[in-house]
Amino acid sequence: MKEPDKQDTDEEKSDKSKSERKTSQRSSRSESRSATRDDFKFSQDITDGMFTEGEESYSDDEDLYVEHLEGSSSSFQDDNLESTGESLYVETPAPPAEEAEEKVKKKISVSFFYNYDELASRPFVTPDSSIPLHLLTLVHSFGYDCRKRANLQLLDSSTLMYIAGNQLILLDLKTKKQTYLRSSSGGGIGVVGVHPNKTHFAVAEKGSSPNIIIYEYPSLRPYRILRDGTDLGYAYVDFNYNGTLLASVGCSPDYTFTIWYWEEEQPILRTKAFSQEVFKVTFNPEDDEQLTTSGTGHIKFWEMALTFTGLKLQGYLGRFGKTATTDIEGYMELPDGKVLSGSEWGNMLLWEAGLIKVELCRAARKSCHHGPINQIMLDEGEVITVGSDGCIRIWDFETIDTADAVDDSGFVEIEPMNELQVGKNVRLFSMIKMEEPGNNFWLAQDASGAIWKLDLSFSNITQDPECLFSFHSGPIQAMAVSPLTYLMATTSLDCSVRIYDFASKTPLTQINFKEGGTALTWVPQLVSYTGAQIIAGFEDGVVRVLELYDPKELAVFAGRKKILDAEIQLKQVFKPHTAPVTALAYERDGEILATASKDQTVFFFEVEKDYKPIGYITTPGPVCQLMWSTTAHPESTLLIICENGYILEAPLPTINEDEEDHDVVSYEIKDMNIKCFRFTSVKSKILRLIEIEKRKKQMELKEKEREKRRKQLIEELGEEGEKVFQEEQAEEEEEEEEPLPEIFIPSTPCQILCGCYSGPEKFWVSLGGYDAGFLYHCEFPPFDKDRDITEQKDEPFDFRFLEDTEDNPVRAITFSLNQIMMFCGMENGAIRVYILSQNDFSLTSMAEYWQFSVHDNDYGRIENISTSFDDRFLVTSGADSNIFIFNIFSELALDKDIKAKVPLPRFGIETEAIPQDIEDPKAYSIENARKRREHDKLMKEVEEIKARKREKLKALRNEFLKLLEMNEELPKHMQLKRTDFDIDSKIRAEINRKTVYKIQQVEKELAWEKEKCHLGLRKLQNRFRDSLESDSVVVHAIQSSHKISSYRLVKPSKYSRFRGTSQSDRRLSKLERLEKEGIGKKDSQKDTGPVVSMPEESIIEKGKKFRPKTLSEIMVENQIEKTRKIILKAERAQQKILQRKKEWEELYKSKPDDDYEDPKDVQAIKEAQAHMGDFNLKTAPDYKIPEHMRINADKKEEELGILDTLAHGKKIHMNKCIFSLRDLKVAVIEEIQCLVQELKNIQSSLHVSKHIPIPQIPQIHPEEVPEKRFQYDEETLIAFKRQQMKAQDEEYPQMEQIGSGGIGGGFLKISSGKDVDLTTRDSLSRSSKASTYSLDLPRLSEFEKTEPTDMELEIAKRDEIKHLYMQQYLTNRIKELIVTFDAELRILRHQKLKLDTQMKLSDLHHVTLFQEMLLLKNFEKQENILQERVNSLDKEEQDMQWKINETLTEMEEKKSEVTKLQEQEKALYAGFQAALGENNKFANFLMKVLKKKIKRVKKKEIEGEDEDEDSDESSEDESSLESDEDGSGSEDEVFDDSICPTNCDASLFELALQLREKRLDIEEALVEEKKLIDNLKKEYDTLSKKVKIVANNLNTAEGALEAYQREKQQRLNELLVVIPLKLHQIEYVVFGEIPSDLSGTLVFSNRSLGRLQERILQLHQENVQQQKLNKECRERRKMLVREKREMAKTIHKMEETVRQLMIRKFGRVIDLEALQTLSVNTTLEELKIRKLQKELSNAKEMRRWEEKIAQMRWELMMKTKEHTKKLHQMNDLCIEKKKLDSRLNTLQNQQGNAFQSPRKADIVAKEKVTELIQVQAERILALKEEIALLRKKGGLILPPIHPPQDEMKPMDV
Repeated sequence: MKEPDKQDTDEEKSDKSKSERKTSQRSSRSESRSATRDDFKFSQDITDGMFTEGEESYSDDEDLYVEHLEGSSSSFQDDNLESTGESLYVETPAPPAEEAEEKVKKKISVSFFYNYDELASRPFVTPDSSIPLHLLTLVHSFGYDCRKRANLQLLDSSTLMYIAGNQLILLDLKTKKQTYLRSSSGGGIGVVGVHPNKTHFAVAEKGSSPNIIIYEYPSLRPYRILRDGTDLGYAYVDFNYNGTLLASVGCSPDYTFTIWYWEEEQPILRTKAFSQEVFKVTFNPEDDEQLTTSGTGHIKFWEMALTFTGLKLQGYLGRFGKTATTDIEGYMELPDGKVLSGSEWGNMLLWEAGLIKVELCRAARKSCHHGPINQIMLDEGEVITVGSDGCIRIWDFETIDTADAVDDSGFVEIEPMNELQVGKNVRLFSMIKMEEPGNNFWLAQDASGAIWKLDLSFSNITQDPECLFSFHSGPIQAMAVSPLTYLMATTSLDCSVRIYDFASKTPLTQINFKEGGTALTWVPQLVSYTGAQIIAGFEDGVVRVLELYDPKELAVFAGRKKILDAEIQLKQVFKPHTAPVTALAYERDGEILATASKDQTVFFFEVEKDYKPIGYITTPGPVCQLMWSTTAHPESTLLIICENGYILEAPLPTINEDEEDHDVVSYEIKDMNIKCFRFTSVKSKILRLIEIEKRKKQMELKEKEREKRRKQLIEELGEEGEKVFQEEQAEEEEEEEEPLPEIFIPSTPCQILCGCYSGPEKFWVSLGGYDAGFLYHCEFPPFDKDRDITEQKDEPFDFRFLEDTEDNPVRAITFSLNQIMMFCGMENGAIRVYILSQNDFSLTSMAEYWQFSVHDNDYGRIENISTSFDDRFLVTSGADSNIFIFNIFSELALDKDIKAKVPLPRFGIETEAIPQDIEDPKAYSIENARKRREHDKLMKEVEEIKARKREKLKALRNEFLKLLEMNEELPKHMQLKRTDFDIDSKIRAEINRKTVYKIQQVEKELAWEKEKCHLGLRKLQNRFRDSLESDSVVVHAIQSSHKISSYRLVKPSKYSRFRGTSQSDRRLSKLERLEKEGIGKKDSQKDTGPVVSMPEESIIEKGKKFRPKTLSEIMVENQIEKTRKIILKAERAQQKILQRKKEWEELYKSKPDDDYEDPKDVQAIKEAQAHMGDFNLKTAPDYKIPEHMRINADKKEEELGILDTLAHGKKIHMNKCIFSLRDLKVAVIEEIQCLVQELKNIQSSLHVSKHIPIPQIPQIHPEEVPEKRFQYDEETLIAFKRQQMKAQDEEYPQMEQIGSGGIGGGFLKISSGKDVDLTTRDSLSRSSKASTYSLDLPRLSEFEKTEPTDMELEIAKRDEIKHLYMQQYLTNRIKELIVTFDAELRILRHQKLKLDTQMKLSDLHHVTLFQEMLLLKNFEKQENILQERVNSLDKEEQDMQWKINETLTEMEEKKSEVTKLQEQEKALYAGFQAALGENNKFANFLMKVLKKKIKRVKKKEIEGEDEDEDSDESSEDESSLESDEDGSGSEDEVFDDSICPTNCDASLFELALQLREKRLDIEEALVEEKKLIDNLKKEYDTLSKKVKIVANNLNTAEGALEAYQREKQQRLNELLVVIPLKLHQIEYVVFGEIPSDLSGTLVFSNRSLGRLQERILQLHQENVQQQKLNKECRERRKMLVREKREMAKTIHKMEETVRQLMIRKFGRVIDLEALQTLSVNTTLEELKIRKLQKELSNAKEMRRWEEKIAQMRWELMMKTKEHTKKLHQMNDLCIEKKKLDSRLNTLQNQQGNAFQSPRKADIVAKEKVTELIQVQAERILALKEEIALLRKKGGLILPPIHPPQDEMKPMDV
């Protein structure tokens, strides 16, 4: 695979070049194939190198690869494009007549169908021959091309469709009936596609300019034919979603991509897909204008774009970027345009805009599949991937669609929702869904040779994968037909041997092995008279004898599995070869079996003696065929055909029956007289002879024509005619004759494909390569022992020309029984039948033939061809995995229901032991086993010699040791040194050096093995030990048989490690963060606010304190204070009124409604309704799951984790107790050992008659210390090595029989002597050390025996009494320890039994929880969708409700503002009326001025908008004064309000004008507020309608969620829950007995039942209390109603009193609130104060500017003085400059005298340095004197000497 270039130059081929190429192909079809190939190459080269003007090529830096193609169908139909420099995409104008014809052609009737018989390809028969056309009739197909892409289609629920060579097979799944459709071209079928509606299917063929035929289903009539879509074959076809368009892509070499309007047989668009192999093309289901292609190292995205030149096809090549380039087999278009594809390493790639967006993998970067992903589908919102690893995984579509990379790696980790492992050794290639309502069944194509039915529902009732059909995978390597019945055996590299009954079209049985089969033959009837045996050869060189029998004839036992029609089992196995077995052949008498292999050997076996090896011969090349001579031959010989051109003939090997072959080293037969024929190519000679014959015939014809011409000329011209004739002959003779073909012999011999005997020492062979096209008749040369076969060159003596086989050689040959038909299997998968004469072995009559294409033309070469035992059937098998059965034409009618007869089983076959099979591919062959045996025999003799040498060395070593002992017994001064015994010290050093070197070499050699074993041990520990938290420990009791075992605990599962998010770990929500940040901000503002403002305020206040006030400021402050007090008084009255109103409002708000209910009561009622009295069963149809009881997978997983954690904790606690008990046993045993040792010491001083039996010391069992199994020492390793060597020695004899020897092995084991606990051994050693002193005491008494004294006897008696007591005490102590330990064990055992019960119950509960969790996970996705919808609708409703509340609040605020404005207007009129006073004659005039309407300029726009709106509505709360304003509107023009009338108070007139402006402001504000209120009302109505809709949707969603929850609960209820009950716990009895059906019972816990009974009593008490409380509440209500009536009367009286008081005082009812809020004209007062403040500020400003002018004058005077001073200084400097200039001139004249004497500066510096040195010397002296004084005792300490200040100054040197 190579990565595609950045620019695909082949994608710009023009339509003209394609039409030219097609024209050249059509014109050259009648020529030979080689000429066609050359013409094709030539035209392709021209096409590749041609660029037409106007064609645009892409630049190197262009990022997108776009291919344009004109969208006109006529541009593809018209082959006569003009080449006048125009663009290739422009249509060539056609004449009107042609256009009319095309239109007529395009209109195809809907009911038009083609004739299938005319379309289907037929067999080829030699013209003018008598061969019937139906010589062979296809009966059945047993094969399936499982490795062909998309070779599994479904037409309906019971009809399957797949390609088998040149046939399309429609298989009925119910009846297993096959229907066949032939290809029309005879070149094979490339791919098939099914219409989305299953009404049509497309068959895309192969061959020269193949067609796509659309068949109608179920009539199977050809409906449409699509022509000229590619050159040699189609790779893939696909219908769009609607089925109106068809996309096709071609195979090599053109890879043409075409989009068809198939109903009209017209192409719409066409281009080249890519320059490498294209696997697949599909439409986007959501958009027909988008397509995708993929293939070798690429994926390409296509789009149909409408440009200004027409419809074009644009392709964008996918860029892999950092991702490795991969072949893409499976992909899927997503609805939004993205594409999800697979890869070779098993990950998924998400493509967007031509680039890889992310690479999807599993957790920890594990690949999604182990191997390529072959198909990706989207089904019911889930992504399904099909992998070569045999797994089907389901992924969440939303997760994939929204995946985005989080880092630069580009990986996103996801986990599958579900997965299905179909089986072992399954390689899924494609899947298709079965349309069965209510089921989720799929059919899967298995590249390992099977069709599966899969259930992808992933529920509790999901069915296991079902293998519907099983076939061979890959080429059929060998085939054999039974010599007695219609049985057939086949084998392939898929490691299986299969048996078929081809008469009844039934596969019978199969047997599988570890290696693939390569050769097969049926054992002849002479060997197995029942025809029950088959012999097969395999890849590893093993040959197996198999026996077939009918199991129905055996005795049937009870419980036996389903009986098949046939069974096959292994009968015998041996391994003669080390390479694949290629041929098997039985001698004609059945006495000898010959096997051949690619290891260049032929092995012979004696059949009668259970295939006893005779020997083998070597061949000069790999053997491809064996054939024994028939009975027509005088001698039995074996024809051996080698692939590399050698043909051998071996005689029958001699069988030595009497001699034993134990002493023979090898089985090789070296004295056999083998004849050899080395084929030499003669094809060039044959062609040369044919050419010579051809020219000879041409010369004869020319001679006849010359003679005829000569006679004609003489008759016409007479003598002149002779001269003319001679001139013509002279001209013809001048033409040169073409040279004859040269003799050519290939440097490498061509492969021999097959051959057969034609007579004694004669044979026919067929070759491939250059020598194809002929059958060669050869003869063996005489045997010459001294001839070198490598130098031998033999030629055939005859040949037969085979028509059209130059590139299509014969692969297999077989003959009919009567030898009148020769069946040939061809390279291109065709069957060719030659009709021969009777007994024509020389094939002289081979001329007429019948040929039919059956297998795939590209890779379906026929490997095997054979006839049945009665010549009724012909069977073929090919490399395309297909097996076809044909009926051979016969005038005798065949029985319809014929069936093969399976051989009967042998007597005792059911009890016969099956021989041990050879499964190791590295096992020894027969020859190698014999050589190994001889080698082992030799090695054994060598080992015996070594053993004798070792015995001698051992004797010498013993003698040397004796000498050393004798040397040690000598006095030291006579002893020899150890080095004196060395004969030569260099020898020992050399031996030591060699030993060290050998040890190092061995360590190096075994380093790899050591590391391998170490890694293996570590992996085993990681796999089996590291996962264990504690192993099982069994503690045994000491006296009784009781024992207790600990729990074998693994590490906690993922469920027990589940940890919910704590409140502290929970991430804060956005609202909480905002609130937190808001509080922080407020706090910070509170903290920082006073700090900033305090200094400014303090500074201002201080300035005010210390600054004296002026008179004007005092006046302004007094005026302000006076006005402020008046305003403050009015504001206080207003606030008081507002406060009173607010109190009234709050009081009225607190008044409950008539239907008011206490919230506490409402909550209590809700709780009662939710929890009290409602005990519906969960199985009830109206059961509603409460919110708090709803469960999901996460909660269930958490529940599982809690259960696992609790169980794990209890087990750990029990294990600790058991371990403590084991430690106690170890301590008890140690103490017993010490006590026993002490008891032995005591008994040693007692008489034997007084001994008490010593208790037996308990032992630690191996089960109690399982960790000791993994401890080993050197002795253990040595024992293991001995065991290994012993196993090897036992297996060597088996090698001689089966050619293999196994090496046993096992894990390290501890020897039996090491089972005792280490602590026990330590205690024994300690006790033995402690008793050494007591054991030595009796020895001292043996020196001298004297009579004991009385004192000694008394002491001895006392000691004896003491010892007896101690003996009894120690014995009792041991018994006490044992009894105590056993009691502890029994108590703990009782506790563990209780815990075991609890653990079993927890396990049952765990199973139930796990089943519930799996079920909940299946429901989780849909539930989440429903819950998200409910949440979104709920949130939307809350948002809208919040908006409605906000709108209502805003409306209330606006209404209150309107009320305030109206009150302000009323107060304005009341204040103006009060200002007018009584009896004011200008009151009406001033009131008209106040009420006059004036259109203000700045409010025109607003007033204009008000006029457009409907202003008929008016507020009912408008004042009466405002209503009068409309009545006075007509009088506005009568008076003039701009001039104040005479005698009218000017201040009142000004006040009226001011109040009018204020009134107009209020009116404008009122209009604006009313308009806002109207808008808010509209918005409120809109929101209310939306809220109702959302509420309905929310109720619907909640109902759906509730129904789904109910369904989920019902599915949970279906799960079986195990609850162990005792009989006394079952209270449901019928007539005193427990019923058999307990389905109607309920299970209650005692606690729940007790709570229910207690609740009944509580409810009775609560009922009495509530009745009493209800009575009290009624009495209180009556009292409150009476008090309310009395209060209402009181209020009415007080209101009447207030009204009378107002009339008495004011004369009418007035508004006290308006009167109280009346205040001064604040505007006028404010203007006055501002005027006074402005005057004061102006005066202050003028004073400040005057001071500033004075200051500037003073600064000007100072600057003038300074300037004058500067001028004087400048004058002085100028005078000084003049002096210096004159002085400088004088110095220049005296320049020569300046350097003749020492410089004055040097002299001065020298004097200063001299003075400095003198001063420093004086100081040094002074310091010395001071030091000397200080050293003396009692010396005076003088102050330090300070040098003069002038002297210490630094000097300038």
